[in-house]
Amino acid sequence: MSALRIAMWSGPRNISTAMMRAWENRGDCAVSDEPLYAHYLAHTGIDHPMREEVIAAGETDWRAVTAALAGDVPDARPLWYQKHMSHHLLPHVGHDWIHRLANAFLIRDPERVVHSYVKARAQVCADDVGLPQEVRLFDELAQRSGRAPPVIDADDFLHAPEAHLRALCAHFGIAFTDRMLRWPAGPRDSDGVWAPHWYAAVWRSTGFEAPPPQAIRLHDDARRVADECRPLYEHLHRHRLRVEA
Repeated sequence: MSALRIAMWSGPRNISTAMMRAWENRGDCAVSDEPLYAHYLAHTGIDHPMREEVIAAGETDWRAVTAALAGDVPDARPLWYQKHMSHHLLPHVGHDWIHRLANAFLIRDPERVVHSYVKARAQVCADDVGLPQEVRLFDELAQRSGRAPPVIDADDFLHAPEAHLRALCAHFGIAFTDRMLRWPAGPRDSDGVWAPHWYAAVWRSTGFEAPPPQAIRLHDDARRVADECRPLYEHLHRHRLRVEA
């Protein structure tokens, strides 16, 4: 049986790294952490934390990256989970390889995303949050296949992780394992070189935890970005997986 390649598309600050931990901890699943990041930085010239280190450590030719992502699975594993940031999918990057993967989408309320994002990077725009790119890709995949790809709302997920993971595994036709719910704390060799700047909370984690209630106050550009992204989030939210805890 051929290997299953799962591409999870999300914006930043969407529990995407914790989700990658869950799949890696299965034991039968290879993972890749934001494989298009180096190309994104090299092509756009955008200033991100650890920019030069990311470019030096990664592959900047998108054709080489995407050919590899649709090619041989690392260590001949039966599963390959690919964590993708949707804003890394720049307009000139072809999509043929994406249609060879099993695609899913991870979203989160844009107020929470922006609130978390600006703690690590002061400036933010809608494209940084990734929702415009997620919607375009989601609509493309839905139109081509005739059905909506699975969408996971991060806040719903954190209140019922097992039920969501069971539903997602069922969608992909693979067995769920409770190894996906807990993992050892600390860094992984699979983490991107940027992990020291972004992954502190994940490195401390040993599983999924519902966030404590918090008052979110956004001002100026951050508020405008969250408001701009609201209709995009709601478009995807209508298609979210609905589970019983």
